[in-house]
Amino acid sequence: MTGDGTRVVRAGLPEPAAYEPSLPGPVFAAHFHLPGDATGPYTYGRDANPTWTHLEQAIGELESPEEPAHTVAFASGMAAITAILFSQLRTGDAVVLPNDGYQLLPAVRDRLESYGIEVRTAPTAGDAQLHVLDGARLLWIETPSNPGLDVCDIRRLADAAHARGALVAVDNTLATPLGQRPLDLGADFSVASGTKALSGHGDILLGYACTRDAALADAVRLWRKTVGAIPGPMESWLAHRSLATLAVRVRQQAAGALLLAETLAGRPEITGLRHPGLPSDPSHALAAAQMRPGRFGSVVSFTLPDKAHAERFLAALTLVDDATSFGGVRSTAERRARWGGDAVPEGFIRFSVGIEEPEDLIADVVQALDAAQLKS
Repeated sequence: MTGDGTRVVRAGLPEPAAYEPSLPGPVFAAHFHLPGDATGPYTYGRDANPTWTHLEQAIGELESPEEPAHTVAFASGMAAITAILFSQLRTGDAVVLPNDGYQLLPAVRDRLESYGIEVRTAPTAGDAQLHVLDGARLLWIETPSNPGLDVCDIRRLADAAHARGALVAVDNTLATPLGQRPLDLGADFSVASGTKALSGHGDILLGYACTRDAALADAVRLWRKTVGAIPGPMESWLAHRSLATLAVRVRQQAAGALLLAETLAGRPEITGLRHPGLPSDPSHALAAAQMRPGRFGSVVSFTLPDKAHAERFLAALTLVDDATSFGGVRSTAERRARWGGDAVPEGFIRFSVGIEEPEDLIADVVQALDAAQLKS
């Protein structure tokens, strides 16, 4: 099997054709020439688009190299998440969600419950979702969790869920398909926000869902068509173009994140430091067992003494954007409590390491921490 760097460069490209580009440009079309019966790969712009096809093939090859997965691209990560949930769940079903996952999951919970779907929650750490699985139709896993960076055992949870007749979906946004392959660990779905590391430049919104089961893919694809949660051709093309550098970006970000975490571990004003790559992290052993070596993600989280201290730190940074999201080429950091919805302290920082030189980035973080301390 070829290496990750080679695979991302070639993923989803059509067969070479004389005088044609290796990656065709975006196809902008609301409709296509359609003589006779409504059959064929491209009929109407809400059903399919050649630019989506190339991107979906590429992502499927990365999420499941041995057996390319059926992939459905969406306008955003939340569009992909809700497509799985609402295509698979019916009134009277039960679903298990993490209670420490992405901040919009509580809003999703409210909507599910309004449709008569029972929602159970449990923390990511310690595989706690095991204890509320009985009778569930679907188990939703987020590992590493966002923003707390806890990790659960995908294989163990998937086996337990399948033994009870439940489907399993894993949010793979933070790990990326180069850091973790949920389908190989027993999940039925791997889903992610392509807004983050997959496209990596902070300039598009995108999401996707992957599965090896054609029937499950058809159900998700029908949901996309029904609600119109389709990606734009330009966004799809930009994402595919950006995939070529994914391996380079993931390596640089992961290495920088680990160095940053090691530096922060020596700061007395910091508490609650988390990064799965740190040997001292409570999730490290499990993360090392199920994630790819050295691919523990770009995110480091930690807590400063209070809101004011955290905001002084963020204001003093010169190489880091005070912005939300993560996984981009430019480092970002934010005081996560400003959004509400996450059960984190006021001084909690989610820091996403970009592809800057780690030495420059760490020097900037250290001076910002020093400046925040001086003014306290």
